[in-house]
Amino acid sequence: MHKIVFVTGNKGKFAEVRDILKTFGIEVIQDKNGYPELQEDDLEPIAAYGAQHVANRLNMPVMVDDSGIFIKALNGFPGPYSRFIEDRLGNPKVLKLMEGETDRTAYFKTVIGYCEPGKEPLVFPGIVEGKVAYEERGTGGFGYDPIFEYQGETFGELGDAEKNKVSHRRRAIDSFLEWYKGKLENPDQGH
Repeated sequence: MHKIVFVTGNKGKFAEVRDILKTFGIEVIQDKNGYPELQEDDLEPIAAYGAQHVANRLNMPVMVDDSGIFIKALNGFPGPYSRFIEDRLGNPKVLKLMEGETDRTAYFKTVIGYCEPGKEPLVFPGIVEGKVAYEERGTGGFGYDPIFEYQGETFGELGDAEKNKVSHRRRAIDSFLEWYKGKLENPDQGH
């Protein structure tokens, strides 16, 4: 069984990743100690740096997930600052910022950063397009899920099983798994 350390304090994220990877024979171990987060406008350098930092510290393969919601009417805000904004303002205040906005276009993006000790980090982005709902709907998911509408339903309404099939995180993980399977089939090829 291959082991990967997943650095996250978010039990929702951990469960989602653990359940998906388990079906591929990969055991995921949670590490809640965090990683230094660069202040960047894009998620990729943040995820790459975080994964490399922890892989070298723990001397194990490490995966981090940096995610955000990018709202067009707010010029991509909150983006990389999504968790900070969520913790301090929450969905009601984000909805308040959107009052009077007719363009509700938004996308959720996850970047998986993966690194093995002493190697260069790799990044695997996943995006799902949607829009910002007019109010919170549904009790499922976490974070911005109740205000992110995908094909008429919010991620909060979809339920975890459905959400995990279509989510930005799922797309990033699928991209990672495709690379990882290739690596297992050709172990000599390295990166």
